[in-house]
Amino acid sequence: MQKLTNMTRVLIPTGALGLGYDRAALALGVANRPDIIAVDGGSTDSGPSYLGRGVSKYSRGSIKAEWRELMQARAEAGVPLVIGTAGTCGADAAVDWLYQITEELAAELGQRLRITRLYSGQNAAFLTEELAAGRVSPLPAAPPISAEILAACTNIVALAGAEQIQAALATGADIVIAGRTTDTAIIAALPLSRGDHPGAAWHGAKVGECGAIATTNPATGTIQIDFDAQGFTFTPLGSAARATPYTVSAHMLYENSDPFILHEPGGHLDVTAARYQALNQREVRVEGSKWVPGRYTVKLEGARVAGYQAVALALLRERRYVENARAWADAVVAQTRARVAARLRLTDGYELEIRLIGIDAALGALENRHTVPVEVGALAIVTAPTEALAGEIAKIANPFLLHHALDEDEPMPTIAFPFSPAEMHRGALYEFCLNHVLHTADPMAPFRLVVTEVGNG
Repeated sequence: MQKLTNMTRVLIPTGALGLGYDRAALALGVANRPDIIAVDGGSTDSGPSYLGRGVSKYSRGSIKAEWRELMQARAEAGVPLVIGTAGTCGADAAVDWLYQITEELAAELGQRLRITRLYSGQNAAFLTEELAAGRVSPLPAAPPISAEILAACTNIVALAGAEQIQAALATGADIVIAGRTTDTAIIAALPLSRGDHPGAAWHGAKVGECGAIATTNPATGTIQIDFDAQGFTFTPLGSAARATPYTVSAHMLYENSDPFILHEPGGHLDVTAARYQALNQREVRVEGSKWVPGRYTVKLEGARVAGYQAVALALLRERRYVENARAWADAVVAQTRARVAARLRLTDGYELEIRLIGIDAALGALENRHTVPVEVGALAIVTAPTEALAGEIAKIANPFLLHHALDEDEPMPTIAFPFSPAEMHRGALYEFCLNHVLHTADPMAPFRLVVTEVGNG
């Protein structure tokens, strides 16, 4: 595929490191001479626990295997490799985790590398000062925050934009390992710094953030985007994948409530006037997107411990119990609460619920399908201020989960427990507690860059 001199070519191997990708498509992308390889490392999709603990959702073995291939692809292409939101959550500990893996691989592959780490972690004391000064603002539906809530966060990150990625690239980095970033920043940064069309840079980055999701075959993973002074061209590289004006335009609604506006640090993207043209059976050309500058803000995300959980799973198979599973579950909850009050002198300060897997575990009262299954999983969930109390209440629920009868005058049933012990500790339960933006005159002020030379190639 011919590459023009006045364009910036970004190779995106997959929607997130750890998801896998088409190796042949990656090889084709490298052969097409990209200017940069950019890959996302995570998001908030998997909930607050990963940010709260500062750990990766994906296994170390999977990450190392895929990162090895991308490091080899980078060496072959001779261009920078950038990952954003490293280690799923982008916490400082997750950046260091991926850096350690990179050090190992550099030694194994015989590569000499300049690695730049971009840290997004925020200090609670600093944010408390910024909050008091009026430089922290809530986004819609944001929870109230205070100095106490900020101090309770186990991890707080700011979402880096294009400016921070550009600063990292300016260090001459072979590899940039970035903490929490917007999904688009790692793709838009280089085209913007080269003077490509700013609206196209952000729009193409939005379309390409999740790899081949904006194609007819998302599982292929690898795509290529060419940016220039007028627009961008989106090209899937998997042999079975095609892009159409529909698949490309529809991605503005992916994880975004507005089909035309996307907010980023320093402004917003407006695609109201964008025009989508199918160049052939595979590629789509887009022009007309607009970047609207605004006040510079970075989004804040924080997670804190909200309690501790223990769970127990019981399986109902006797047909009358399956048909009356909700009544049975409500009775078990009531009986357990009564015994907790009698034995522990505790009437509130904890939560107990039973989700019926196979009936309404996902939607609860909103469920509108009422076919009776063969069996039902009754998942009892206890949330309490301490791990010990959560376990104690789960144990109090145990005899009711095992033997509670629908009617007092019928024989005592025995419900199946698939695990022993029946109660299982989930540990700390985390919650997101920030949905705010930090106003900053200096885009780099909330972030840190660390440059290191590794390997001995």
